Amino acid sequence: MSRYCYVAIMALFALANPGRAEEHPKQLKVLYDAFSKSPQLKKDWGYAALVQYGGKQILFDTGNDADMFAHNLEQLKVDVSMLDCIVISHRHGDHTNGLLHVLKMRPDIPVYVPNDESFGGSTPRAWFERRAESLPRHMRYFDGEPPNNVPHGTAWRNAKIMQVKEPKELFRGIHLVSTVSEVKGTLELPELSLAVLTPKGLVVLTGCGHCGVEKVVAQATSLDKRIHLLGGGFHLVAQSEPAIEQLAVNLRQCWKVQSVAPGHCTGEQGFLILRKQFGDRYIYAGIGEVIPLP
Repeated sequence: MSRYCYVAIMALFALANPGRAEEHPKQLKVLYDAFSKSPQLKKDWGYAALVQYGGKQILFDTGNDADMFAHNLEQLKVDVSMLDCIVISHRHGDHTNGLLHVLKMRPDIPVYVPNDESFGGSTPRAWFERRAESLPRHMRYFDGEPPNNVPHGTAWRNAKIMQVKEPKELFRGIHLVSTVSEVKGTLELPELSLAVLTPKGLVVLTGCGHCGVEKVVAQATSLDKRIHLLGGGFHLVAQSEPAIEQLAVNLRQCWKVQSVAPGHCTGEQGFLILRKQFGDRYIYAGIGEVIPLP
């Protein structure tokens, strides 16, 4: 039987059996983290997740080790050839190293990153435009004749990198939320979070939320006041228990977050306190877990 005939027969079968036609999945699958119920998956400090929604497949972060990431992708039967794009939340290696693996297989895949010089861009001309004409030629930048554009180096120079500074709609109902940290230790660190519009409100996914997860939520609510699910790293590992308690209360009472699926840098105390605060609306999100989305 020719391929054309096979496709035609399958199309007729789908029309005759609409209830059995394959539907696009609506789910979040955790691919990389330091905890899991499965002994077959490799645990490491880092984060990656696959968001499947609206017929799109978005890889959010890529973990800390390319080989471990490749192993988990194989075990979880994630086909990178089906990905529509990659979103990198921020520049830290525990979220970026797996790019090396994916780009070997999909060198042209769009990669959305924060507006951060670590991912390339141009060196600001102001750095070498304040000139001292009296200096000898050999002491002057570019011999006194700087080019119009001086690209910043990046480990992914050949990748299809697209820097995002402002909020952006990737696909219909799927948005990038842009924040910049004002917290000591990560001051001025730009970061992207993912927000998916669903009939029950937003699904918000953070890499670390260095700016403070409440700031991410506040930015996301410009799209929809309802937060159906908040997942990813909440960066609470160094926070005191009273601070974590207050955050958990704020998420539930002030921001009306319906469910949480924390991972990565949320910390074990964070897991414990959030589970107590959210009860059965706390969703375990170890590697390999699949969380249905509305």
